[in-house]
Amino acid sequence: MWGSEYEIVVTTHLNTDNIHNHMVVNSVSFRTGRKFENHISDHYRLREISDEICRERGKSVLEHSNFYGGEKSAYWIHKSGKQTHRDMLKADIEECLKYSRRYDDLIPRLRGLGYKVERTGEYYRHLTVQAPDWKRPVRLDSLGYTPEALVARFEKQEVDFYFLRLQSEHRTYKPKQFPLESVMKQLEFEAEHSYDTATILVDTLFLIVIMVAELLAELADVMLLSPELRFEVKNVQNYISDYEFLRNNDIHTIPQLEQHTEEIKKQIASLEADRQKISNKIRRAKTPEETAKLKILRKEITKKITPLRKKLRHAQRILEKSPHLYELLRQEHHIERAQMKVSEDRFR
Repeated sequence: MWGSEYEIVVTTHLNTDNIHNHMVVNSVSFRTGRKFENHISDHYRLREISDEICRERGKSVLEHSNFYGGEKSAYWIHKSGKQTHRDMLKADIEECLKYSRRYDDLIPRLRGLGYKVERTGEYYRHLTVQAPDWKRPVRLDSLGYTPEALVARFEKQEVDFYFLRLQSEHRTYKPKQFPLESVMKQLEFEAEHSYDTATILVDTLFLIVIMVAELLAELADVMLLSPELRFEVKNVQNYISDYEFLRNNDIHTIPQLEQHTEEIKKQIASLEADRQKISNKIRRAKTPEETAKLKILRKEITKKITPLRKKLRHAQRILEKSPHLYELLRQEHHIERAQMKVSEDRFR
């Protein structure tokens, strides 16, 4: 299929319950020098060939199966250790269902967590849930929470002897304290000050997340209202590491972080150039002693490059996540301000 254009290595795994092949393609054609284009049509053609070979040898094939077991974007989000909106929503639904025995219990609990809940169709046939910063709502039945499944869960709670006691101990969350607002006042930091990333104090963003996490750990009856930020704060150890990196390198703004990144790249490039010169000398070395001496020098340079590359990766990660973190904090601030206004109007 590709062998006339590209070099291919095919390996067959026999050490699992399902025999399967792995294919490694040299992405540059040895005949034309063109880049390999990985089209979905090639995947289907490859499957046809593979299935034909399997059938000839009496092996079973997967008829009409999909290439991806879900959304492709979700696959890469999970692979990076993060969660999709649907993952976050499912976790929150499960938490709310623990203390619900009817729709009138479930819906206020979801709204208490910052979600907007809408009903389309009679008898709660299509419940849709959306967080304030999500572009589109999610239907509960698409997550497996059909009316039949929810009613079955409610009925199970109904006959549970201890359920009422459990429910009374975990009442619907009604925000009375606002953790982000409290932290902002401590730092005298205004979330609405600018959309210009050049003026954002990037180290302050990470400090806010750390302080919010500490506040949530201290106060059991306080919660963030943005689902995304709520899940993000669980990774507080990563933010502590990021904050220490910024403080240790005296970085406060995005431009300073960008400049620091460029400086590291220049240091790495300079060291790599020096290492390449030594590699060239190794090829021209006339004695084993000279070769050994040059290799020691090359190793010393590599030891200097390794921590710089680690430092560069850390700086780039912070640079990538900072705008998203800023938006999450800004969104949470808006939600908290709206809830504070509701609370104030209620007591007037």
